[in-house]
Amino acid sequence: MTDHLTGTPTALRIHPRSTVALLLAFLATVAAFGWPLLVSPDSGLAHGNDATLVFAVLLPLVLAVVLAELSEGGIDAKAVAMLGVLSAVGSAIRLLGAGTGGIEPVFFLIVLAGRVFGRGFGFVLGCTTLLASALLTGGVGPWLPFQMLGAAWVGFGAGCLPAVRGRWEIAVLAGYATLAALAYGVALNLSFWPFTLGGGTEISFVPGDPVADNLPRLLAFSLATSLGWDLMRAVTTVLLVVLAGPGVLFVLRRAARKARWAG
Repeated sequence: MTDHLTGTPTALRIHPRSTVALLLAFLATVAAFGWPLLVSPDSGLAHGNDATLVFAVLLPLVLAVVLAELSEGGIDAKAVAMLGVLSAVGSAIRLLGAGTGGIEPVFFLIVLAGRVFGRGFGFVLGCTTLLASALLTGGVGPWLPFQMLGAAWVGFGAGCLPAVRGRWEIAVLAGYATLAALAYGVALNLSFWPFTLGGGTEISFVPGDPVADNLPRLLAFSLATSLGWDLMRAVTTVLLVVLAGPGVLFVLRRAARKARWAG
């Protein structure tokens, strides 16, 4: 199976309808994560405490539509089996580090699988892995749709990286893993930052303030609260990409060749 947009082999084809669904999901993601920086001071979201709950209800519906469109686009039994195996493996390795100083080795697998099997597969794997691990650990809550979408775009982005091989590929993947791990942390902060501190501090969300004023507060909030976790996530992912990446890429590519995805 080949992605009709990139011409590269992929386990999950992205058709025009699924492209539209992904575009809508992207817009929903921007709204869900970025509303504190985008809403006007007169909006109810700017002052209320229910925005996270609203998006927590909306985002699963968006994800359901996207996943349905991607499966309609052509995902065969072998790709489903691969998705199940990698989701299970990702859930298992997430248990090894979740809650321990930000160590989250699961992003290593999502990045490499998105790289090998394509951006559509990476998107779905990010969703299913975070969902499965949350079910295993009892970590289901309003934060879960945000975590699933964040991981989904990490996998999607890995499938969009340039076609390089050898040491350059590992370097590109390591650089991407660093940026993705840090951006994931800041994005998740956005989902709860407006409700965490209240008003009156130098790192509090100020409803209606310009982006140029609120964004530095968000970055200061992230530095003060989650920088250690985000850095540890980045370091863990990069180390795994550098040390185990070549071997895992070889195994995944051999599995892809043997699978010969149906078109």
